[in-house]
Amino acid sequence: MPQAPSRARRGWRWARTALAVVVNACALAGVVRLTVPAVAGTAGEPPGVRRQLAFLRAALGAGAGDEAQALFPEGYFFAHVLYGLSWVELGLREPAGERSRALREARWALERLDSPSGQAPFSPGLTPPYGVFYRGWSNWLRGGTLSLQPAGRRDPAEARRFAEDSAAIGAAFDAGASPYLAAYPGQAWPVDSTVAVASLRLHDALLPPRFGGTVERWLREVGRRLDPRTGLLPHRADPGGEPAEVARGSSQSMIQRFLVDVDPAFAAEQYARFRDLYVVTPLGLGPAVREYPEGMDGPADVDSGPLPLGVSLSATVVTLGAAQAHGDAPLASALAAYGELAGLPVDTPWTKRYAFGLLPIGDAFLAWAKTARPWVSRPPVPPPATVSWWWRTPLLVLLAASAAAPWLPALRRRLRSRRP
Repeated sequence: MPQAPSRARRGWRWARTALAVVVNACALAGVVRLTVPAVAGTAGEPPGVRRQLAFLRAALGAGAGDEAQALFPEGYFFAHVLYGLSWVELGLREPAGERSRALREARWALERLDSPSGQAPFSPGLTPPYGVFYRGWSNWLRGGTLSLQPAGRRDPAEARRFAEDSAAIGAAFDAGASPYLAAYPGQAWPVDSTVAVASLRLHDALLPPRFGGTVERWLREVGRRLDPRTGLLPHRADPGGEPAEVARGSSQSMIQRFLVDVDPAFAAEQYARFRDLYVVTPLGLGPAVREYPEGMDGPADVDSGPLPLGVSLSATVVTLGAAQAHGDAPLASALAAYGELAGLPVDTPWTKRYAFGLLPIGDAFLAWAKTARPWVSRPPVPPPATVSWWWRTPLLVLLAASAAAPWLPALRRRLRSRRP
């Protein structure tokens, strides 16, 4: 007569079954995250972004900006400016009479940029004051707060400050020998000047135009100083404006987001080059963005983060926004879906955070990227798609295999027991 299974054996079987159920639930969640849309284009509101911003607001109140500052020189600034810009993006999707919360939160972020903590890393002696990084990004957000207000009822002090700061930026470009102004003494990154020039375009869309000539000169000078290896704006420039470092994904992802509002035709050419040279599918498991162009490797740094297989996580996240701004819905959707799978999001009815909320600055970049769209230019003609729905297939196969694996030993035992 067969003996009853021992208590230990029954416990082991229960544990294996429980583990299999957990693995199956995780695999099913992965399938859902890969297939349910995570973005809503330039007109709709991306699912979960308001809950992300709720998490970010609490995190910033608890010192997340200072924690980000310990990671890289613009951490405090980026944490707040991206929070404010994400609220502007949401507000622009709402009717004019329902933007009060978006305006309030954007102004809250702008106040932090104007604070001693927001200005601390930057030099007031630069031209424009505090450098082109600080002045360009804060001017872009300031213009965003004006965009949320009806033209006839804009706050006069805010409009005056936006005009004054735009004038300082314009004068710096007009007087400079290089199209790439300094962000820190003796140091210039073209991405920072791109943001600042986009803010001049925004000025001319909101207030009486005055910077058309400045922008056109900037475009001509940039065209003479492209990175010779890639034909893109370089990552870093020397004091004379000549390329000092090859174009890199961490800065290109932002340049492509803003360039569409500076000159749509030039932006389309640049975006096509960027996509061809930097967007890859490592191991065939979905789109990602390299830090260096294909065929070239380089060191990781604070801008890129770690570079597994040459891929920059930060560039990949921000490229989501660039793709959406250029009307490249297939790539934006794929990057967002991949992020839902790999980003380990934690959802509650009130908040949403990625990577268990360990790096709120990452949530700030992702919320901003998911809400991106042109502010000045008309929506561009979508470029030819390079990503099909089938990019998900290898990942879905892996998820299915992981769901089946815990049940295979029991299935083998059952098949053996049925043999004559």
